[in-house]
Amino acid sequence: MKIAFIVGTFPALSVSFIINQIKGLIDRGHEVDIYALDGPSENTSKVHPIVEEYRLLERTYYPPTRPENVLLRRLKTVGLLFANLSKKPWVLLPLLNRERFGKGARRQILFYRAMPFLRRESYDIIHCQFGLFGIIALALRQIGLIEGKLITGFRGYDISRYLQKRGDRVYDELFQQGDFFVTNCEFFRQRAISLGCDEDKIVVLGSGIDCSKFAFTPRYFPADDTVRIATIGRLIEKKGIEYGIRAIAYLAEACPNIEYNIIGDGPLKEHFQKLIAELNVGHIIKLVGWKQQEELIEILDNSHILIAPSVTASNGNQDAPVNTLKEAMAMGLPVIGTLHGGIPELIDDGISGFLVPERDAEAIADKVLYLIEHPEIWTDMGASGRKRVEQKYDMNKLNEQLVDIYQQQLSGVSGLPSRKKKSNAPTSVTPNLYLVK
Repeated sequence: MKIAFIVGTFPALSVSFIINQIKGLIDRGHEVDIYALDGPSENTSKVHPIVEEYRLLERTYYPPTRPENVLLRRLKTVGLLFANLSKKPWVLLPLLNRERFGKGARRQILFYRAMPFLRRESYDIIHCQFGLFGIIALALRQIGLIEGKLITGFRGYDISRYLQKRGDRVYDELFQQGDFFVTNCEFFRQRAISLGCDEDKIVVLGSGIDCSKFAFTPRYFPADDTVRIATIGRLIEKKGIEYGIRAIAYLAEACPNIEYNIIGDGPLKEHFQKLIAELNVGHIIKLVGWKQQEELIEILDNSHILIAPSVTASNGNQDAPVNTLKEAMAMGLPVIGTLHGGIPELIDDGISGFLVPERDAEAIADKVLYLIEHPEIWTDMGASGRKRVEQKYDMNKLNEQLVDIYQQQLSGVSGLPSRKKKSNAPTSVTPNLYLVK
């Protein structure tokens, strides 16, 4: 099969689930092109090893940069049109329709994002990672810039925060004209159905990890008495890291021999640095920045507990079962997560980890203290976590399911149980004005 992946920024350490899918498809003999509509990552000093091993940048197409200056932008737009005359760029003109595609800035950004598609490639499958890129791909397919079965994946931001920004009807046209949909958890599948997606056109396909790269190690109380705790994630509100910091601060006096490493980077870094200083816990809590997978595995290998304190952000953003949580469970760490989004689908409370309410630092502290005081449960809890990840989130199994979905679409068979269809989709389609973030 010939497959187009339409993504945002690429490559980025935070999109390992996309890289794993691409690797799986290439390993199975399929051809994959990548269209990164938001351009390359700002930080290219650290990339996923698969990006280099599979030379994925040679398969990646980026839109031209868009000047901030209005005059320069207009001049560059004209220049791009002339430079691509042989590719018949006038096919892009419908994208400048104000009534359909909104204000000038939105239309211009869409115009630039469409430039790589002047290659006019025909694909078997167009797989859009995140719903907003499904909207864009649908527009490009409608004007003839790209061909193929359109599959859209919803992953979190696009089915939570994006709805607050653009409204609950933003996906009406996509739900009617898109060929198929996947979500990374049942929580978001039900959200999509409530918005109007035909329940027979959407399935759960979790984000997989390569379990073979995360060796299981039974956890025991450390000989040096220092219990090492980790949290992994972008330093943004949704990850709830503030509550992890406050939880460890509660325990600092009673449990002086703990060490809390927060792996990640993001806009709240300075805020967290100040909070750590205010709570006087800089001696036990460290912000260690982003790490490559090998570095991350080393940190987890030397850790005893992982905290994933995700919360529903003030802008509505929510999480699915995050891959870093799966990786920790695969390595045998007891984990503490929150009753948030799709995380309860991953953690079986009391068996493969613990679940606590969102934004409850004291509840997190209680579970950390319980684990410290009961190290005899670490091994069994870790083994249960490994088993759950192997059963539900093994990358190879999920990549086989992804190929099955593609083939079923090409054969015209959904692969879902036969039942009477119940569609909540609106009967009319409103003009789509929401083609940019």
